Amino acid sequence: MELHLKNPIVFFDLETTGTNVAKDKIVEISLLKVLPDGTTELRTARVNPGMPIPPRSTAIHGITDDDVKECPPFKEIARELLRFIEGCDLGGYNSNRFDVPLLIEELLRVGLDFDVRKRRFIDVQTIFHKMEQRTLSAAYRFYCNKDLDRAHSAEADALATYEVLKAQLDRYDNLENNVDFLSKFSSQGGHVDFAGLMVYDEEGKEVFNFGKHKGKLVARVLKDDPGYFSWILNGEFPLYSKKILTEIKLRDAGLLKQ
Repeated sequence: MELHLKNPIVFFDLETTGTNVAKDKIVEISLLKVLPDGTTELRTARVNPGMPIPPRSTAIHGITDDDVKECPPFKEIARELLRFIEGCDLGGYNSNRFDVPLLIEELLRVGLDFDVRKRRFIDVQTIFHKMEQRTLSAAYRFYCNKDLDRAHSAEADALATYEVLKAQLDRYDNLENNVDFLSKFSSQGGHVDFAGLMVYDEEGKEVFNFGKHKGKLVARVLKDDPGYFSWILNGEFPLYSKKILTEIKLRDAGLLKQ
């Protein structure tokens, strides 16, 4: 089943130096843009992360320091990447928890903002886990009856993710073939930021989801314990989480323009 699209959607995958969104860097990115008429455009690039690639990461994706030493740093491809995904929704496998937050971090590190409020995100892994509980390779075999060659190659994973989503639409009658539904169905549900440091309570208000103030209203904590704001901003937390926290603080102080 082909996707019913109003806007283009980009399925993408990252290979990285590790899994810490606040610290790790991209070493390879592949993007598959799908247009409403079903035509596609694929781009793949390797990136010099400016830091050593740990052996445990190389063991997963096969990319070494020598492989990327002549590649451009992320800042040299960032603007072109933003142009490529302009006006597009995003899809991936475990993307809401990892790929999207890390991509946003990389953009913020080079001074580029990415407004997630204008996008919708489909996480094929979340759909898969709600339906079957498997890995991407198993999902590809289960839904597409194929073996995933070159697993943990960004390009192969991005292509497989797109195929798996189309097969999921064929298999499950309760999945609606539109990006609004799929984005809501595959969302983490209730997260204010991608890292899940803050979530919405039953009244739709932001509360902390970690640490000594877990379960408390963010606005109340920022008022009663102003040092907590500084602690987070100076700590090793994702830049996007810090950005959202700052927006809440400015909003509640009446200093954020709507």
